[in-house]
Amino acid sequence: MRIDTRRIAIVFAASGAFLHLYAPQAVLPMMSAEYGIGAADASLIITAGTLAVAATAPFTGALSDVLGRKRVIVVAMALLLIPATMTALAPTFQQLVFWRFVHGLLLPPIFAVTVAYIGDEWPPGEANGVFGLYTAASAVGGFFGRFIPGMMMDQFGWRGGFLALAALTAVCLAGVAILLPRETKFVRAAGLAASGRQMLAHLRNPRLIATYAVGFGVLFNFIATFTFISFHLAAPPFNRSPAFLGAIFFVYLVGSAAALWLGRAIAWLGRRTFVLCALGVWSCGLLLTLIPSVTAIVAGLVICSTCGILVQASSTSFVAITAKTGTSAAVGLYVTSFYVGGTFAGYVPGLAYEAGGWPAAMALVIAMIAAQAVIVAAAWRN
Repeated sequence: MRIDTRRIAIVFAASGAFLHLYAPQAVLPMMSAEYGIGAADASLIITAGTLAVAATAPFTGALSDVLGRKRVIVVAMALLLIPATMTALAPTFQQLVFWRFVHGLLLPPIFAVTVAYIGDEWPPGEANGVFGLYTAASAVGGFFGRFIPGMMMDQFGWRGGFLALAALTAVCLAGVAILLPRETKFVRAAGLAASGRQMLAHLRNPRLIATYAVGFGVLFNFIATFTFISFHLAAPPFNRSPAFLGAIFFVYLVGSAAALWLGRAIAWLGRRTFVLCALGVWSCGLLLTLIPSVTAIVAGLVICSTCGILVQASSTSFVAITAKTGTSAAVGLYVTSFYVGGTFAGYVPGLAYEAGGWPAAMALVIAMIAAQAVIVAAAWRN
């Protein structure tokens, strides 16, 4: 049986890109103590990267529509080694935030262009399964990006953990450079101006606009849930330790495994029905977290992470398949919307949490899921 090296390369690209974006989450208190900053300032370590991603995603997509896919992915991964290393060595907080911002600038050329590559190189029937593989690898990369610095903290400090992530990035770079073939079905844009016109055309496509709104909600729901569950479980009556809170991210691995079956599920149910079902089950998972039992809460989080990853994979693949030209720019716009949703989720649900605790925050997330369901039902008709 012949091994498709393209799929292995996709795993390297997806996991390598997502190793770093949320890596500081597990060690933010230690970083805050070292630099002598408060929690609000420490959050800039995360948001510097996500804001850079949101700001640059559509433009890097347009660039790859001119220059080609593999070239952009490999160059971006090679350049990523610089901020990955400098973040670990930053002597001041200001330099740390700067290198995190640079880091964020280099991520869209990897993951947005990888999604475009999948949409270009695989037929729609096969692409859904590859998008599931991509999403699973992304979630695994995100998990290990959080887990490794936390695991190495006592022995090597957070800097040692970040250097380990930089080394893993080099391994992923080698995997992509060696295993990913040059694109064969890529339609080059006539120039940046033509790519810009394609981007404007995407913004006039109702189905793409609707999907961008769904993407906004996906990361909004994720960040709101997994940020404020820490506060909920750290408070009475649970009083859970930081180690327990860090281990919660293991639930991502369940969603990663489920994403591998995405292609078959969509082929069986149809994309619209499948996503509506996933959104409904996602709401049930959130309701489960309202039960005052750690077991019920963890079970609810498993459901939430699984459904969120499946909706994300379905939406991303829908963008890549729907955009007939300028695929990378279309995906870049989706990535921008996705991370803008995550930026809002760092603040708006916090107001709900302060006003009414965990139930109020989850009521807001359920309202967002209901809005996503309405959009999918209306805009994803065949």
